[in-house]
Amino acid sequence: MPPPPPSGRWRPERVDALPGTEFGLVQLRVEPITSGLAIGSLIAGIGSILASLLVLCFGVAGSSGGWGGWVSGAFTLLSVLVGGGAIALGVVARRQVRTSGQTGQVRFTGAGLGMSGIVCGASGAGIALLSLALTLLLQLSA
Repeated sequence: MPPPPPSGRWRPERVDALPGTEFGLVQLRVEPITSGLAIGSLIAGIGSILASLLVLCFGVAGSSGGWGGWVSGAFTLLSVLVGGGAIALGVVARRQVRTSGQTGQVRFTGAGLGMSGIVCGASGAGIALLSLALTLLLQLSA
């Protein structure tokens, strides 16, 4: 079996000498891990934006038929719930990244992904609420 590539080998982070012996304790470097919560937050935020676009499309298409308010209201609820979940996941992910990396713990990355999830979730919920208001305004004026 061939040896692993240089990028896949263990790399020591530090070596502590054991007093009174010729041996040492090697602590290996652990690569940082991208936070799964941050990735989930971004995915949920994007889903919230997509659901808010459905609110706008169904609301405008159904405003003259009288069914646009009901359908866009249902998708608004979906978008706001998913957007709220994205915000919550993003906040937890940023806290996870901030508190990681202490001695003996796994280091997490992905604070930017968490912030992106927060922004996308808030944008999706806001767009959905504004689209619902537009839909109701169009439906009541028709």
